[in-house]
Amino acid sequence: MARPITLFTGQWADLPFEEVCRLASGWGYDGLEVACWGDHFEVDKAIASPSYVEDRRKILSQYNLEVFAISNHLVGQAVCDHPIDQRHQGILPARLWGNGDPESVRRAAARPARQAQQAQQARPAAGARRRPDRGPGAGRGPRASGRTRSGLSA
Repeated sequence: MARPITLFTGQWADLPFEEVCRLASGWGYDGLEVACWGDHFEVDKAIASPSYVEDRRKILSQYNLEVFAISNHLVGQAVCDHPIDQRHQGILPARLWGNGDPESVRRAAARPARQAQQAQQARPAAGARRRPDRGPGAGRGPRASGRTRSGLSA
């Protein structure tokens, strides 16, 4: 049974989401693990607007890609890391870092970690599909490849 080949978008967070989708599709990937930074997947927008998730799914569909997971680990690791120190300041949004007090950072990071779980449950009707030419597993539903399964997947 063939396994889908996916690409993690975090290393290209400086590129627009649609450009990453175009590249990944051109390179032959089946789908993405979408980072929750850059403009790739904004958890707060996904919770606030069902059309945001639908718009992301349309981009994926345009490039014949699926989402197998969303990755919120930059924020999520601040929930349980010890110690919380200056290294975290470089990867966390300023609103979460605050004054840098470790317990305050943990509490601030817990909220978007919970919101990522809520966002993954948004399931609009249309969505990207597995490429029909990808072997024995073709046409079957999406699978979680780690972290939080995305609401972008059907």
